[in-house]
Amino acid sequence: MQKRPFGRTADDRLVEQVVLESDAAAVSILSLGATVRDWRIDGPDGSLPMVLGFPTVEAYVGHARSHGAICGRVANRVAEARFRLEGREVALVPNEGPHQLHGGPGGLGGRLWEMELDAAAGAVELRFASPDGDQGWPGAVDFAVRYRLEGARLVCDMHGVPDRPTPINLANHSYYNLGGGGTVQDHVLRVAAARYTPTRPDLIPTGEIAAVEDTPYDFREPTEIGDRALDGNLVLDADRNPSVPAAEVTCPRTGAELRLWTREPGLQLFDAFAMTIEAPGHDGARYGRFAGLCLEAQHFPDSLNHPDWPSILCTPDRPYHQRLDVEIARPGPGRDRA
Repeated sequence: MQKRPFGRTADDRLVEQVVLESDAAAVSILSLGATVRDWRIDGPDGSLPMVLGFPTVEAYVGHARSHGAICGRVANRVAEARFRLEGREVALVPNEGPHQLHGGPGGLGGRLWEMELDAAAGAVELRFASPDGDQGWPGAVDFAVRYRLEGARLVCDMHGVPDRPTPINLANHSYYNLGGGGTVQDHVLRVAAARYTPTRPDLIPTGEIAAVEDTPYDFREPTEIGDRALDGNLVLDADRNPSVPAAEVTCPRTGAELRLWTREPGLQLFDAFAMTIEAPGHDGARYGRFAGLCLEAQHFPDSLNHPDWPSILCTPDRPYHQRLDVEIARPGPGRDRA
């Protein structure tokens, strides 16, 4: 395991890459955005890519839609790019009409992180120091993201240590496709969530928490994704067994299975229903509508403007931490299917 040059940015800064390998998978991590660039497992016809990604820095800068990146400081949307903190209004930098999405136009997913290897642990750690006022966010925050590959499971630990009270809500934004290509419409999804947060047409939550029954977000039982046009937040069942995956996905074409564990309260589903990427991706693939499925473990969108929802306020004494476990494998003899 070693760092290798991946390319250079327009201002001639080096983007590095490291590949984590096990007997079950190989996962490529970039210093740009702390990004999961590629995730390979073996198939009958050779190596299969399990996430969408690109072969060049230029493609990430010019065409990626947060592909594989760590989004923040606050992932998802903040309505009107404003919120109140300690009695005063904080104005953020908008980047989706009047709203802020994924931390703003200079969010963490587009920044160059420092990358260090921990060869003994088979891990890579990325660090980024976000200064006070970055994208409008108050306080300085030292961020660290650590990836390690344990067999077929990628463990991602995300940390943020602020110098004063400030909101933090990170999310990994990988687009999964367990078919190694094509669309995810035939994928079968189960999520431990009986409720969701309905949104306005601009995808800002209304403030309601509603039942998923009779909506496109009902995945309580394994259900084919189809053409639902998903872009919404599920409220994960608070009483779920933490040893059981919060979400599971299978692809009937390859038999590949994904299992996701998280203690975050929400899971944003996005099936790329309207996304078309001009730049070629892995193995020259073109990513069109429904090319990938995002399972973004995080707090609810616009939590800052809904004080009755779980808080994302962090302090020096209560820093941020999220652990995300994602396993992708083909079924085999004796595999635990808990």
